[in-house]
Amino acid sequence: MNRHSKSGGDRRTRVAEQIHQELAQLIAREVKDPRIGMVTLTSVEITADYAYATIHFTVMPSDDETIERTLEGLRRSAGFMRSQMGRRVRIHTNPQLRFVHDRSVEHGVGMSRLIDEANSVRAADDSLDPVTAPTTDGGARDASRPAD
Repeated sequence: MNRHSKSGGDRRTRVAEQIHQELAQLIAREVKDPRIGMVTLTSVEITADYAYATIHFTVMPSDDETIERTLEGLRRSAGFMRSQMGRRVRIHTNPQLRFVHDRSVEHGVGMSRLIDEANSVRAADDSLDPVTAPTTDGGARDASRPAD
């Protein structure tokens, strides 16, 4: 087994986590671009050669105009953030920063909404179905017996 393959992956994960923390602090405290509002960094991925870091983010509100404005602000501030990261994170290559809007949160909210709608439709259907409708004593009716 190649001992470098495992430690390289672990190291890359640690560096990605450190970049995530440093960028979150930089955005919150030092980046002064008014286009960047309530940004949350969701993940950081680094290429094997550390040349590029892809930073996934969400923003509130999550309308298209806010996302585009925030993305433009992040891209314009990338050089400043990269130079600050070079002073804070000690790695042989200071990666170029690429920002990508993370739609997984929106997707999760949409899925949750669909599940809630399906559950309400099912609950409405169950209340109309005499086989599964609750009885006054709390049990379900037996379809094989006639109703009283």
